[in-house]
Amino acid sequence: MTLSLTALVALIGVALLFDFLNGLHDAANSIATVVSTRVLKPHHAVLWAAFFNFIAFAVFGLHVAQTVGKGIVDANIIDAQVIFGALIGAITWNIITWQFGIPSSSSHALIGGLLGAGISKAGFDAVVWVGVTKTVAAIFLSPAIGLMLALLLVLAVAWTSLKLTPMGVDKRFRKLQLVSAALYSLGHGGNDAQKTMGIIAVLLYSQGMLGGEFHVPFWVVISCQAAMALGTMSGGWKIVHTMGSKITRLTPAQGFCAETGGAITLFMATMGGIPVSSTHTITGAIVGVGSARRLSAVRWNIASRIVFAWFVTLPAAGLVSALTYEATVLLTG
Repeated sequence: MTLSLTALVALIGVALLFDFLNGLHDAANSIATVVSTRVLKPHHAVLWAAFFNFIAFAVFGLHVAQTVGKGIVDANIIDAQVIFGALIGAITWNIITWQFGIPSSSSHALIGGLLGAGISKAGFDAVVWVGVTKTVAAIFLSPAIGLMLALLLVLAVAWTSLKLTPMGVDKRFRKLQLVSAALYSLGHGGNDAQKTMGIIAVLLYSQGMLGGEFHVPFWVVISCQAAMALGTMSGGWKIVHTMGSKITRLTPAQGFCAETGGAITLFMATMGGIPVSSTHTITGAIVGVGSARRLSAVRWNIASRIVFAWFVTLPAAGLVSALTYEATVLLTG
């Protein structure tokens, strides 16, 4: 299906809207700890996070965009209707979870949307199982790695702070938390914005606008980084509250450990081309620092509700996208 220029621009606009909502929805991941420890005021924190979200393209390659663009569903079966279905599925799930303050994964909503619309069009033969397996494995591995790294960092911080007073520890890590928040925002911008880059690039590829070879044009890179940064600047205050204070109470030192553990996990995943969830990663890290203090410090009922949302995200977004795809085909013939 060849689109008119107007329709193509409109669909790219929908993709950038998803990217904006991704930044809005996931702002909590980047700023929750630095806000809950009162190192930065909320509006200063979102500006800090948005800046590092935006410049992430200068640090990382485009491996995640390649995975999303041609490593989840066969790029040759993707058309405008599949892309539209995938985006509507992901956007719908993002809005629902944002309204209820649930830190679900925008990344996996988009992956679920692609799978739902792609399978609806071409069946399970359209699925690139290597990429899907890698992505699904990350649902379990990214929070576990974030948790373990955060625990190790808590231990390292305890050993290096033995001679400091509690006030001295607090003063040191209030400064260091600015660095850890920046690193986490950099990792978030590097991994999450690339998913929308992959979507737009595969749309252009399906329209024969990439010269027959899949790649991500630079204007797509800049547009996606900017849309995510603007979304982050808008904040997602309900989810900030859930992530920053409902799971466990954090000190600046614990916030530093959670953000740094999460940032290392995101850096590794992005360099490996794995589209992970920044939400899963930071949640695991926050649970890690909370449980390092004592298991009862973590509100496990809140954490379990978040984990439940993780498992529901892929099929829920996939179902909405499949229905949207079928309705679009019906309406457009």
